[in-house]
Amino acid sequence: MCSGLSSVTIPNNVKHIGNSAFSGCSGLTSVTIPNSVTFIGVWAFNGCSSLVSVTIPNSVTYINNSTFSGCSSLTSVTIPNSITDIRESAFKDCSGLTTITIPNSVMSIGDYAFEGCSSLISITIPNSVISIGEGAFEGCADLTSITIGNGIQNIGSLAFGTCPNLTDITCYAKKVPSTNSNAFKDSYIEFATLHVPSASVNTYKAATPWKNFKEVVAMDGETPETSKCEKPTISYVSGQLKMSCATEGVEYVTDITDTDVKKHYDAAISLTATYNISVYATKSGYDNSDVATATLCWIDATPQTEGITDGVSQIAARPVLIKTDNGFMTVEGVDDRTNIRIFTTDGKQVGSAISQNNVATVATSLQPGSIAIVKVGENSVKVVIH
Repeated sequence: MCSGLSSVTIPNNVKHIGNSAFSGCSGLTSVTIPNSVTFIGVWAFNGCSSLVSVTIPNSVTYINNSTFSGCSSLTSVTIPNSITDIRESAFKDCSGLTTITIPNSVMSIGDYAFEGCSSLISITIPNSVISIGEGAFEGCADLTSITIGNGIQNIGSLAFGTCPNLTDITCYAKKVPSTNSNAFKDSYIEFATLHVPSASVNTYKAATPWKNFKEVVAMDGETPETSKCEKPTISYVSGQLKMSCATEGVEYVTDITDTDVKKHYDAAISLTATYNISVYATKSGYDNSDVATATLCWIDATPQTEGITDGVSQIAARPVLIKTDNGFMTVEGVDDRTNIRIFTTDGKQVGSAISQNNVATVATSLQPGSIAIVKVGENSVKVVIH
């Protein structure tokens, strides 16, 4: 354990955070996790009782067992819409957590995932969630309202047990989900109101434990479809990255990585001056947008000087922004009439175009996750297809 550690910035070449990596680091208040991380192990931040906030990168697809359990000071968690599974005890005993947004990508909430999150006031289970595990929200003492989406099929034992302040539950599932009879044990649902689709009122009134609510009433309207933020666009203007989105009032969550920013042990270091950018838009009450990606690089009019920064030489380089989306690659910031060619890593050309108005768009058959070599005139840039 490293109780004196107060902050951690994980290098952007790290892919895995191992099991119990920071477990018991009780002085840790902040951690920065880059988009290179695709896996966070069990108990990774267990017992980090001073950790206040955390942003899980959109490269991670599930939140592992007990990853943040016992993080009692945690008040803010950003869960990206890449997450499909919140596993057993993931946020157990995060007693400072007052609110959390579960994105509409999550399909299952594991056993005891939020058990003991005693400061949670309300929770919305999105339409994507099929199952809520045993004790998932047990002991959430301040919980007053629950909204459950229309995709729910199974609710486990004590899933909402010992939530004594519950007054209002809305369930949009037209078919009564399979629910353990003690799912609401010691939550005094005999004093709470249940709102369900009008066509299903009688079915809920006849089913255990739903029939034990004080009132089972029809809700107004049909299942609300949660709007999704539009996918943002990325541009590079006057030395700044600019993000824009057709959805008004969004916030942008941007991750920028540069493989050069790391420790080196070699006598010679090759600098690429290339940045990988990912961004998604988020807004309260909306699902997170799809992730937009781009590669920003500097190409030199005299390639033999590319990457040299000796503090004396003035190198004529220009920024080029490369974006891929739905089978097309767009290269912005190049001179008109520049020849843009796309190659696979084994040298096969898979597309080409001549730029007009400083932009070239190339159709390519490369699959997401593959690597392309983009030749801009005489300069070459390696790009991951998204």
